[in-house]
Amino acid sequence: MNGPEQEAAGVKPAPRTDPAHALDLEQPFTEGDLYTLRAAVTAHAHAGNIPARTIDSLLLIVGELASNVVQHGGGTGHLRLRRTDNNLICQVSDHGPGIADPELIGLVPVPPTAPGGRGLWIVRQLSTDVSIRCDSTGTTVTVTMPVHLIPGPH
Repeated sequence: MNGPEQEAAGVKPAPRTDPAHALDLEQPFTEGDLYTLRAAVTAHAHAGNIPARTIDSLLLIVGELASNVVQHGGGTGHLRLRRTDNNLICQVSDHGPGIADPELIGLVPVPPTAPGGRGLWIVRQLSTDVSIRCDSTGTTVTVTMPVHLIPGPH
């Protein structure tokens, strides 16, 4: 039996696994969930047939953004990850106080002697687009990166 014959007989065909949809992920997280978040992103990226080098970059991005949520954004965040035809879209939101200069943060590397402040610079280096929105409800960082290409420094 094929599709129409199965439906006429009341048999539902097995769902098709589309690698792009296998990548769709929404997950809340806190500090105690960072390992689970990383494992979920890895599993979904593998299911979405994302190349290993791209997964490595994606995990760095997710790690930096999630760490920022824990350290600066109120400790509770939400990750959304999806794939378009050629890109991965990773969005991390929190309910923290926001970022003073969201358009400028991470554009210039911090001095080597600085104790921190490299996270968003790293995120910008590994992506093709970073959008940071801050308002009274918190901060949302949306990162776009190509599925098959690893971008170089900007």
